[in-house]
Amino acid sequence: MSTEKRTPLDAIGEFGLIDRITGSFTHHNGTTVKGVGDDAAVIRINEEEHMLISTDMLVEGIHFNLMYAPLKHLGYKSVVVNLSDIYAMNGKPEQITVSIGVSSRFPAEAIDELYEGIKKACDVYGVDLVGGDTTSSLSGLVISITAIGRVNQKDVVYRSGAKENDLLVVTGDLGGAFVGLQVLEREKEVYKANPSAQPDLEGYDYILERQLKPEARRDVIGFLDELGVRPTSMIDVSDGLASEILHLCRASKLGCHVYDEKLPIDPTTYSTARDFDLDPSTCALNGGEDYELLFTISQSDFDKVKGSPHMTVIGHMVEENAGIYVIDRGGALIPIQAQGWNHFDRSE
Repeated sequence: MSTEKRTPLDAIGEFGLIDRITGSFTHHNGTTVKGVGDDAAVIRINEEEHMLISTDMLVEGIHFNLMYAPLKHLGYKSVVVNLSDIYAMNGKPEQITVSIGVSSRFPAEAIDELYEGIKKACDVYGVDLVGGDTTSSLSGLVISITAIGRVNQKDVVYRSGAKENDLLVVTGDLGGAFVGLQVLEREKEVYKANPSAQPDLEGYDYILERQLKPEARRDVIGFLDELGVRPTSMIDVSDGLASEILHLCRASKLGCHVYDEKLPIDPTTYSTARDFDLDPSTCALNGGEDYELLFTISQSDFDKVKGSPHMTVIGHMVEENAGIYVIDRGGALIPIQAQGWNHFDRSE
C-alpha cells in the first residue's frame, strides 16, 4: 500500500486549494497586471485601460437544483454572478463566453430556455455573447461563463487597497438569498413526501428572487461615481459576508470590526429566518449568494454616502493585530470565521 501523504480537499477548502495549485506560477508577460487572487484578472490594454476577466462555473447538484430552479432564471443568474465580479473591480462588463456540458436527458427546448435567460441578462446589462463551447456531460448540467470587462487604469479597485480606519460599507441587504433557499428546500421536501401538494410560496417573492434571479450592483458603481467616491478596496459578496471580510483583511493586511446592529437585513429575510429557527445575523454573515458589493472608503467620504438607501456603513478597518471581529449589541467581540459555502466540505 502506498505511504504517500494524501490531503483531503475538505481539509484545505476551495481557497486553500487555489493557493496550493497556483502558488508556484509566475507571470511571463508584462501585460499581466493581476492574476489569481482578486475578483477578476487584470490585463493591460494600453497606458490608460485595463481588461478584466473573470470565470465562474455552476454545476448541477452543487450550485443549483433543477427541481426548483427554472432554466431561464438559471441562465440569467449564471451571467449575473460573473458580471458581479467585474463590477467588484470597479469596471464595466462588455462581453461573455458561455460553455455548457449537458446530458442527453435535456431536450433542445430546455437548452433554448436556458439561453433565453442568458440573452435576457445580456440585454439588461448590455454585454455581448462572443463565444463558448458545448459538450456532453455524464453528471448533469454544467455552466461555465467568462466575463470580460474594461476599466480605466486609475479607476481599478483591488481587494488589497484598504487602509486603517477606512469605513467598511455594504450595498443592499444581506441573507435574503440564503433564507430564500431554505424556503425552496422546505418545499422540495414537502413535494417529495407528497407530489400532489401545492408549494407554499406566498409572501416570499423577495427572498425567492434573491436566490433564483439576483442582480449585480451596476447601479452602485454609477452612484459612487456620481458622488465622487472611489472605494479603496472592494469585493462582491458571493460566499458570505464573513468570508469576504476575511478576504479584504487578508489582502489589505488589516483587521476589521463590524457591528452586528448595523447589518442590513430585509424584514422578510428577518422574519423568515426566525420561522426556520435561524439567527438573522448569522444568515447575513454566512449565507452567501447575495451578490452585493462590500467595499471600504476613506472616512473623509462618509458625508457623501451617509443616508444613502443603497449602502450601509457596517464597520471599520483596524490594524492587523486588533483582529477581525463582530461586535454584538452587548459590546462583546466575536471572532469572524468563514462559515459560508465550502465547495469541498463533505457535510454540504
